[in-house]
Amino acid sequence: MPILTPGRRWQPVYYPFHKQSFFKNFLIKIEMLYKGPLWGCRQCGNCLLQETAFICPMECPKGLRNGPCGGSTPEHCYVDSTRPCIWFKIYQRAFKLDRQELLMEVLPPLDWDLVASEQIGGLIKQVKKNGTRKVIAGLISKDDVRREETWAGIFQPVRQPDWWQGDSDYHTPGYNEPVSELERRLKAGEFVVTAEVQPPQTVSTNRMKDNINLLRQYVTAVNFTDGASATPRMSSWACSSLALKSGMEPVLQIAARDTTRVALQSEALGASALGIRNMLCLTGDSNQLALRPRGRMDIYDLDSIQMLWILRRMRDEGKYLDGREIKFPPKFFLGAAASPHASRPEFQAIREHKKVNAGAQFFQTNLVFDIECIEIWLNELSKRNFLDKIFILIGLSPLKSLKMAKFMKEKVPGVFIPDAILHRMAVAEEAGNATEEGVQITLEMIVNIRKMQEVHGIHIMTVGWEEIVPRIVSESGLLLN
Repeated sequence: MPILTPGRRWQPVYYPFHKQSFFKNFLIKIEMLYKGPLWGCRQCGNCLLQETAFICPMECPKGLRNGPCGGSTPEHCYVDSTRPCIWFKIYQRAFKLDRQELLMEVLPPLDWDLVASEQIGGLIKQVKKNGTRKVIAGLISKDDVRREETWAGIFQPVRQPDWWQGDSDYHTPGYNEPVSELERRLKAGEFVVTAEVQPPQTVSTNRMKDNINLLRQYVTAVNFTDGASATPRMSSWACSSLALKSGMEPVLQIAARDTTRVALQSEALGASALGIRNMLCLTGDSNQLALRPRGRMDIYDLDSIQMLWILRRMRDEGKYLDGREIKFPPKFFLGAAASPHASRPEFQAIREHKKVNAGAQFFQTNLVFDIECIEIWLNELSKRNFLDKIFILIGLSPLKSLKMAKFMKEKVPGVFIPDAILHRMAVAEEAGNATEEGVQITLEMIVNIRKMQEVHGIHIMTVGWEEIVPRIVSESGLLLN
């Protein structure tokens, strides 16, 4: 196991795609001589150690470079339970070293031209560019600010190439009028309801269309999952298009797991051209949750924060990732997932803040069954002073049985169900009315959520039980006008 990274290397070392010069190979061997034992380096050529508390983020089985996934826990990684969550360890060390604000910088995806290369050469070039004498003087200066600026002047240009230019700042959307009904209602101050409609497992869309029509007068928009649990169903893109034709506003979900940077930009253009305006960017469940035979689990081309950054720039700056201009840019209302139960609240607050800075305009949270947890999470978000820049929809799901409750608590990453809820479901199961108890728990949650000024709505995840949505919306007094 690496000395400075609290986890063994999960993925193999990268190998060059092409022959390299003797000098380049010499630098690679020098770099691996110390980075291998210290950090378990896999030679990605895009090192971020300065920003990630000197723990290599590429030790994450998903290869996430901007923070943890929604299943992050202090105990272990949900992809591989024999190892720790590397991003939890990064946050833990960053807070200990008072470097947590460095985690806010939106970091780029891998530049594959640099993969299996080294970073020493790039740093040497940057030192020469800045002036070698000036750099040496800055690094040995007794002025802390000057030393930090000198250090940043070497590493920042190397890790933030011209095609990315990520930062730690909030970027105001480049438009004023709402682009979707969901955005319009949220900006108007309404308490909004969205719901999930399960995509079909076949080419038949009759049941899905019936569910869309069933929810029409009860919700503002419907979500369609994108390969949830890494299991194939009809694509979110196709379902969203069919919803539009049925007169229902969709929320298109895009999982980074199955999305390359080319596919993301292409899908964004196509969706916008069809009139799909709401887009939810997700990291996506690992293939560890998939049915066998499973796909590769070692790295994602993008993470959800990088997806938000790319889409925001396409919309507001009219630019592709490669710098080309878009004559007629796409229009969309960008969303992201939030995880009140994952990791620790102060860690999640940084993660959520970073998503907002990258481009998220609304959150739909993971499933929540604990009001106290929401309050603690919101309090941490409030400390970071960005709640006025995001709309929050709390994720809810009516429990149908004690078995379902136990499954969610034990098997679904990022979901926590309090013992009190489990006890209520167990008592109800014995009495033969567990389904009704699950509905009542959801209704009670809504009553408490509506008292929270920082929350702007709910997102009902039905897990195939769309028929219950009209009752929940009606009995909670949330019926649309």
